[in-house]
Amino acid sequence: MANLFGSSKPGFFEKMKQAVARTRENLSARIEDLASIGKEIDRNDLDELEAILITADMGTKTTNEILEDLRSRADRKQIKDVAELKRLIKDQILEILNATPPRAGTVPSGEPEVVMVVGVNGTGKTTTIGKLAFALRAEGKTVLLCAADTFRAAAIEQLEVWGQRTEVEVIKTKPGGDPAAVLYDALTAAKSRHTDTVIVDTAGRLHTKSSLMLELEKMKRTAARLVPGAPHEVLLVMDATTGQNGLQQARQFTESAGVTGIVLTKLDGTAKGGVVVAISRELGLPVRYVGVGEKAGDLLPFNAQNFVESLFSNS
Repeated sequence: MANLFGSSKPGFFEKMKQAVARTRENLSARIEDLASIGKEIDRNDLDELEAILITADMGTKTTNEILEDLRSRADRKQIKDVAELKRLIKDQILEILNATPPRAGTVPSGEPEVVMVVGVNGTGKTTTIGKLAFALRAEGKTVLLCAADTFRAAAIEQLEVWGQRTEVEVIKTKPGGDPAAVLYDALTAAKSRHTDTVIVDTAGRLHTKSSLMLELEKMKRTAARLVPGAPHEVLLVMDATTGQNGLQQARQFTESAGVTGIVLTKLDGTAKGGVVVAISRELGLPVRYVGVGEKAGDLLPFNAQNFVESLFSNS
């Protein structure tokens, strides 16, 4: 799956530009209005910039870091105009996005890659799994889906719908069954069939937060017993429209579930796409994919350079 994560295939940049159009209006266009053409940027302009960055959901911590450097430059009269200001902001955002750790584990030769997908209900977790299966199938990979969210009544059926759409088999058990047991069955099947990737749906809610995290921990132990180094990726699905509110939930999963990367859904539905930067900075995790629409092909491998250029594109 590593080849997908850094992808910059033709068309991806245009899709990203469309997805962040509302954020671009909320960020880049407002920065353009900060000062007249040719005017040197001063501290008063940067006070306005602070409000713009926070409105775009960059987060207070990230915004303060960006402004600290800019204020120092402004005091030394080193920001000659708005164009220079935008270039400096782009450089800083790119630096933040590129500072996250590389992809986690490597998959032993001949073994299936195990990808656990976690997140609270309502973030688009099951849909993301279907889109990810579609993307991997398009790369020529064989995929199995594991319906280990046995707690929510409709979860298994929803995953089966995506299995039919993507022509991928779903390994399941009855509602209320043991998630670790169905994961065992899925991994056993994948090993015998030499399947490339197993994508595991997990519960977004149990009776308590602690029971959910204990269940995830049990599943991780089961995966590790059957496949060396598994799970090789733990992807947390977040809803971009929840912005900073979603960060607290993300922290809980990150601490308890060993999350290695983020999938940010509904990026096209918000003017606060700056949350991508806040996630990278505050969680220290890379954004792997972004959801930009309802179609099966609307899951884009995240590319930091494309994202930053899209935010500040003039066309």
